[in-house]
Amino acid sequence: IEALQLGSVSKIERAVVLYMVVAWRIARLMRLGRSCPQLDAQLMFEPDEWKAAYILNKQELPKEPPTLNEVVRLIARLGGFLARKCDGEPGVKTIWLGMQRILDFAAGIRFCRELQVQETCV
Repeated sequence: IEALQLGSVSKIERAVVLYMVVAWRIARLMRLGRSCPQLDAQLMFEPDEWKAAYILNKQELPKEPPTLNEVVRLIARLGGFLARKCDGEPGVKTIWLGMQRILDFAAGIRFCRELQVQETCV
């Protein structure tokens, strides 16, 4: 928050609220990935988001939607999680770092899709 150098209390409050929502989503992903690993990933991720996790990890897209734990682990690998047998499950920091990459990549996928639609209309 301090690095943002926000000049007023109201701006700081807005930033804190935004960070709280992001922190809640990441903590929820971590907990559900551990407690309900077989949940369908589409319950928590947009299709572009879970596909981005596979693409960025250079893995083939599955024919069926993957499980939540598979996608969380792929995202965490982008954030530095090594996924070795003895490593256990990923934590919030590696999920957060990986989510930043996933969200940017998914936004790029959507932008490319929009460009293709615009080009076919012209």
